[in-house]
Amino acid sequence: MKHTYHIHGMTCNGCRTHVEKTLSKVDGVIEASVNLEKSEAVIEMESHIPIGTFQEALKQDGGSYSIHNPGKHHHKDDSAKVNAEHSRSTKAKKEKPKGKGTGTFYCPMHCEGDKTYDKPGDCPVCGMDLVEEQNLTATTSEQWTCPMHPEIVKDEPGSCPICGMDLVPMEPDLSAEEKTYKKLLKKFWVATAFTLPIFIIAMSEMVANNPLYDILELKYWNWIQFALSIPVVFYATWMFFERAYRSIKTWNLNMFTLIGIGAGVAWLFSVFGMLVPDFFPEQFKTEAGTVHVYFEAATVILTLVLLGQLLEARAHSKTNSAVKELLKLAPNKAVKVVDGEEQEVAIDQIELDDILRVKPGDKIPVDGVITEGETSIDESMITGEPIPVNKSVDDKVSSGTINGNQSFLMKAEKVGSDTLLSQIIQMVNDASRSRAPIQKLADTVSGYFVPIVVIIAVFTFGVWAIWGPEPAYVYALVNAIAVLIIACPCALGLATPMSVMVGVGKGAQNGVLIKNAEALEKMDKVDTLIVDKTGTITEGKPTVEKVGSFDNGFSESEVLQYIVSLNNQSEHPLAEATVKYGKEQNTEFLKADGFNAVTGKGVEGKVNGKDVALGNAKMMEHANAELLETMEEKAQSFQKQGKTVSYLTIDGSVVGYVVIGDKIKETSAKAIKELQDKGIDVIMLTGDNHDTAQAVANELNLADFQAGMLPENKLQEVEKLQENGKVVAMAGDGINDAPALAKSDVGIAMGTGTDVAIESAAITLVKGDLHGIVKARNLSDVVMRNIKQNLFFAMIYNTLGIPIAAGLLYPFFGILLSPMIAALAMSFSSVSVIANSLRLKGSNID
Repeated sequence: MKHTYHIHGMTCNGCRTHVEKTLSKVDGVIEASVNLEKSEAVIEMESHIPIGTFQEALKQDGGSYSIHNPGKHHHKDDSAKVNAEHSRSTKAKKEKPKGKGTGTFYCPMHCEGDKTYDKPGDCPVCGMDLVEEQNLTATTSEQWTCPMHPEIVKDEPGSCPICGMDLVPMEPDLSAEEKTYKKLLKKFWVATAFTLPIFIIAMSEMVANNPLYDILELKYWNWIQFALSIPVVFYATWMFFERAYRSIKTWNLNMFTLIGIGAGVAWLFSVFGMLVPDFFPEQFKTEAGTVHVYFEAATVILTLVLLGQLLEARAHSKTNSAVKELLKLAPNKAVKVVDGEEQEVAIDQIELDDILRVKPGDKIPVDGVITEGETSIDESMITGEPIPVNKSVDDKVSSGTINGNQSFLMKAEKVGSDTLLSQIIQMVNDASRSRAPIQKLADTVSGYFVPIVVIIAVFTFGVWAIWGPEPAYVYALVNAIAVLIIACPCALGLATPMSVMVGVGKGAQNGVLIKNAEALEKMDKVDTLIVDKTGTITEGKPTVEKVGSFDNGFSESEVLQYIVSLNNQSEHPLAEATVKYGKEQNTEFLKADGFNAVTGKGVEGKVNGKDVALGNAKMMEHANAELLETMEEKAQSFQKQGKTVSYLTIDGSVVGYVVIGDKIKETSAKAIKELQDKGIDVIMLTGDNHDTAQAVANELNLADFQAGMLPENKLQEVEKLQENGKVVAMAGDGINDAPALAKSDVGIAMGTGTDVAIESAAITLVKGDLHGIVKARNLSDVVMRNIKQNLFFAMIYNTLGIPIAAGLLYPFFGILLSPMIAALAMSFSSVSVIANSLRLKGSNID
């Protein structure tokens, strides 16, 4: 039987996974499936299980989750608890520091999905150091403090109110990554300082007539090695053993499980050998009667692993450099004009409709519109296009772009997190944290990896102990340790997220915003692209080319008057074009009310007390107005030129028309050709009439197009293609495109379009240009190739490294792999994966 319950308290995918596992472990449960979006759990059970059993399981698990029957409100105590948790969460978010980081940490391998932590440490699943979320809000200004009284903090220079000393600039806080790197660096130097003499003592045994034995006997040198190893094991690298213990305790076996077992066995064996040498057989002993010790192997292994962690910490700081670079674009201050006077203010003090002065060379502080002056603006940091764009009155400008050599005034329209730059930073940050479907393969392999390696190590020990040359047990121990040390599950885990993080940043720098890693992966498989016409293929800046009358008692000027009066209440680009044209013709606007937009057809309402409708042929049917053949022929003469014609009906009679042109973007033809050359079928779907669509298709060499498409028709076409096995991408910019964008495998929104289209899409092209789709496809190609390279490196490394460490080459070539060499190789395996991912920064996706 199956029951559905409501779950309260989940905030992320990590919570969902956690709840699902907890419910699945309840006795009698066959399967539990939890949906985060619906906040519900579907539980299949052998026989009915009281809900209290599930409530108790969640309570014992320690989470702030509660389970309830559907349709019933949860208990007020639970509600209070959930609200309190939400309140604490909200408060924490509001109180996040303004430094480089946010005080929120996550695993770079996303072992628990979106789960985050409020303090630094290591991941409880894979053991890797947690990474701090980048603070997505730029610091507002430099702060000053007193060198004698650090509690004094001011926003501007001056003197200390306590001692009178000049205030000095505060040093910026180090990010968590930098703090981790410095901490690891300190421990690495300590480990190196104590490991080096251990290594020299151990290697001196290979020197004939070892001069060290003239100073002390071997057994005393063993005690010296033991003493020198203590700071290495119990200070510099003790965290590895803590992580290993935790991994075994929670059975989240990982890289540190293997390191802890391998290095721990070597060190403990050596200590035990010194304390009770008579316990060991002769083959474990030296000529001096002491047991062979492996302090040098244990400490060198641990020091090299520490080196690998150090290099990883440094490399991690580079993988999210795109977000850091975008943050640098955000200005700290702006010049606000109040009552004709200019005053410098912090960026977070700007409010909507404030008038700002932007001087030559300044960064534009917020999104807005130019109210006075003209200039050229460098938008390359957002669009990826190097050529400055000329701007004048009524043109929109974006935060972070750089003004040219002229000053202008602007009105603030979007501030804070609503600006385009802030949204880009947020989208890049979220996407870099998302999981690509291909990562499931690595996760599956990693889940079985450590137990298999331990089994191979035990098997290696047995084979060498039974069939190995003398001293067989020594060979068995050394090779088993080498197997444990060389295996590297973290290289597999890092293969995908590192490429995604760097790739998403690369896309943002080129005006291609990726919402999630899944879209990046799917884009590589797309074989069919559906494109809208207006605003996607065309510029989306329609202009009125002609207003005509059908001689039904209304002149052309009257037709225009009714058109602009009705359209004045519409935000559609075609409506805006007619209103702008009407104003240019000094047309008097009539009173209009009862406005209604009929999706995919047109608009209707009352103008001057008359029933008025404006739109295509379908709108005329909707308005019960007869469209004569002569009228359609008149319209077709324009439509065959690629123009859009809208008819005007007054009180049921078609009285006139308006012809609107929309120029095809210069890049559309080239972009479509490039996509077709990549084997992608390009289909144009438009709500415009057949003749207009035909003219545009002919100009772009598009063999496949459909006209007169309503939003539901576009959605149905996407579904039809998907049913035929096609992987469909949909590119559009309007509200009418939103359903198809959401349904397609990859929705692509023009950044110049509506917010709802951008929200529905998985990829946004900032410039709103079809060439951006070419960039998105190229980006997907290089990222997926990079991921596959990383997975190959990790797989082939472990596939070859483990057998070699086990001694596979010994019977043929007499080659054995030292555990120390194995540790060096293991440490650099993860670094090599990150380094390969960083190569994406230099990829050309144009």
